[in-house]
Amino acid sequence: MGRSQAAKAETHDRIVQIASERLRAEGLAGVSVAELMKEAGLTVGGFYKHFATREDLVAEAVAAGQGNWQARMAQAASEAEKPQIGELIDRYLSPKHRDAPEAGCLAATLVGEIARSGKQTRASFTEGLAKSFNLLVDRLRAAGTTGDDAALRAKAITVYSALIGAIGMARAVDDPALSLEIMESAAAQIKALATPEG
Repeated sequence: MGRSQAAKAETHDRIVQIASERLRAEGLAGVSVAELMKEAGLTVGGFYKHFATREDLVAEAVAAGQGNWQARMAQAASEAEKPQIGELIDRYLSPKHRDAPEAGCLAATLVGEIARSGKQTRASFTEGLAKSFNLLVDRLRAAGTTGDDAALRAKAITVYSALIGAIGMARAVDDPALSLEIMESAAAQIKALATPEG
């Protein structure tokens, strides 16, 4: 790849990352192309060198925002370095994640809006969601949870759905003690479900 192509790819990735963070913070409709390009230090006209439409950008930003768990798994040099299921649950249902939606799970912040978005964005989200389910199945197996593929997949879907619901409620309430109680109670119950005995 030539220098100009590499620079273009780097700029493209920067726009997608900014969009992913802003969409998680402000919602799918809350960010305009002009605002995103200004934040990236570029002109609106430059947008069309990278994306044909706004939905092209949103679909890529959705994919980028769903890759946190996969990135952590890819960085692990061995099974021992991979996050275990309990660690994933604790990190997900933590004050740090609750208080920084722009840096956290895209599904938790945008699932309702994505359900009403365009076909391309929904397809991107669906692909990322399938990868998250597969990752959770892998972590359930690593924890010693038994069952055939269908049973483990059903458990992974239930775990992820419960995580999304719990963090959403913890963010929505205006009572800090209740918010913490929601996260702690949900984490304990989800871990019980995700363990071999659950």
